[in-house]
Amino acid sequence: MSAALAIYVTMLGTAVGSFLNVCIHRLPLGLSLAWPASHCPSCRAPVKPYDNVPIVSYLWLRGRCRNCKAPISIKYPIVELVTGAMFLGAFLLFDSPELIQRLLFGCAMVVLFVVDLEHRILPDVITLPGIVIGFLFSFFMPPGWVDSLIGIVVGGGSLWLVGEIYFRVRHEEGMGFGDVKMLAMIGAFLGWKLMLLTLILSSFIGSIVGVTMIALHRGDMKYALPFGTFLALGAIAASTAGRLIIDWYASFYA
Repeated sequence: MSAALAIYVTMLGTAVGSFLNVCIHRLPLGLSLAWPASHCPSCRAPVKPYDNVPIVSYLWLRGRCRNCKAPISIKYPIVELVTGAMFLGAFLLFDSPELIQRLLFGCAMVVLFVVDLEHRILPDVITLPGIVIGFLFSFFMPPGWVDSLIGIVVGGGSLWLVGEIYFRVRHEEGMGFGDVKMLAMIGAFLGWKLMLLTLILSSFIGSIVGVTMIALHRGDMKYALPFGTFLALGAIAASTAGRLIIDWYASFYA
């Protein structure tokens, strides 16, 4: 890939990241993604086109609204930067049409990561269509429709079973149904093998974060961690390096 193409792809990714910021802000509130136009949440002043350039505008405005000087969350340039890096990485790792599949999947994971982290919800408007779209893609590219279907059933079913057992034993909710639908979506896109790897990686990451928070006295054993956030991290890792991780692990038994 030439330097010019790499810059173009990254800029395209940051522009998509700007739209993902709209999704992250509006979906949990049940607002339209198309109307009204972008505006400051504090003073409601419309954002001018020259103030809506990904990353650059945030730096130029020093993280504040041009009109009322209210601070702008740093999550906006971070999401744009991460999405730009994701686009560049996907173009380097995947060929079309798998590239399109991976980019759609990655964008969904970015939105679910932030929304679950901030609001502890995983919007059905992303997870349910994601299950269908991932399964449809599987008829034309890896993982194939059989592995995708198994990923949907086992992914959703395994988390549902864990949550049901926890509820029966402890008589309290331990797993949100949004996590069930999200893992089913991951299984649809990645297949059952990478779905299981996602579950292992996300559980490992979640355990480390949970233990760290307890050690720092930021929570206790009943503190509700946003598992969808960890699922998103595990899914991104599995979708990019999952096959290498599985081959590396399998080499110990070769």
